[in-house]
Amino acid sequence: MISSMTGYGRAVRSIRDREITVELRAVNNRFLDCNVKMPRVFSYAEDAVKQTVKDHVSRGKVDVFISINSACADNVRVSLNRPVLEGYLEAVRTIAADYGVRDDVSAMSLTRFPDIFVVEKPEEDEKQNTADILEVVREALEAFHAMRRVEGEALAKDLRARAATILSYVDKVEARSPITVAEHRAKLLARMNEVLEKSSIDETRILTEAAIFADKTAVDEETVRLRSHFSQLEQLLSGGGAIGRKLDFLLQEMNREANTIGSKGNDLEQARNVVEIKAELEKIREQIQNIE
Repeated sequence: MISSMTGYGRAVRSIRDREITVELRAVNNRFLDCNVKMPRVFSYAEDAVKQTVKDHVSRGKVDVFISINSACADNVRVSLNRPVLEGYLEAVRTIAADYGVRDDVSAMSLTRFPDIFVVEKPEEDEKQNTADILEVVREALEAFHAMRRVEGEALAKDLRARAATILSYVDKVEARSPITVAEHRAKLLARMNEVLEKSSIDETRILTEAAIFADKTAVDEETVRLRSHFSQLEQLLSGGGAIGRKLDFLLQEMNREANTIGSKGNDLEQARNVVEIKAELEKIREQIQNIE
């Protein structure tokens, strides 16, 4: 099954008194470009998150947004820094006594002094926290992949339809090719009749000229290769996986064959068929830019 490069996935889990939310968004990009935004206090887990995304995604610009909210603050203990507080109080009393100002210090005013409180938090288990975050990242990736697979199937359906359209024009090119040779032979014979009038016409010369023309305008090799390329396209679509780069290369080969067919033809109907083929190939090119 193939996947689109664009997609979105979200997961929310409560693990060890923390609510962890992970969102992934991806758009087209030639290579994998993963950016992670998460609280700085948990930045030690960023490399592990990027590696997890890399293990699941091969191409695209992927933005990962992680928010972590504590469900409770019971593990945080706030206490007074008594030596500092007493130092501040002694200094305030000295100011009041030495300079004759009113001692109107209040509890609230004391809290404005720095280092009055000591906030104690338990040591974080970075390894466990990283494992918790990655658990939610993988869950978000599942939703992300589900969306990308749905879009990928739609792209595959469109590519198959366009391939069928192109092959119908290839049928027309192949059917028209011998007709152009016969028409050229008839035109050549008519011109020679007009020039030579009643003189005898060298039938061998006519056949030789027609053979040279047929050789120059033959497109059998190109149409065979083009059909082979579309057979490979179907194999890639059926096999699934990360096939975007392979499709890019295959499309280049298809365009090369179409251009060669166009350069060989000097017939208006053939030219129209080639134009239609190249127009559909351009639409295929646009679509495969979305495939991982």
